Amino acid sequence: MATTTRGRNQDRARVAAGQDHEVAYEAKKEDVSKAKVKETVKEAGNSRAKVEDKLKK
Repeated sequence: MATTTRGRNQDRARVAAGQDHEVAYEAKKEDVSKAKVKETVKEAGNSRAKVEDKLKK
């Protein structure tokens, strides 16, 4: 697992809705707006699998 500059493990299984670069990445990947990704994280939680599944519907 990759570590951050602070020595913490990164959690790739979660979408950090407060991090613009993560929201932008997910929006580009799923071809939706950043607002849609943030809305979906609020609805489905921050699990990347749940967010991606919900965005595909």
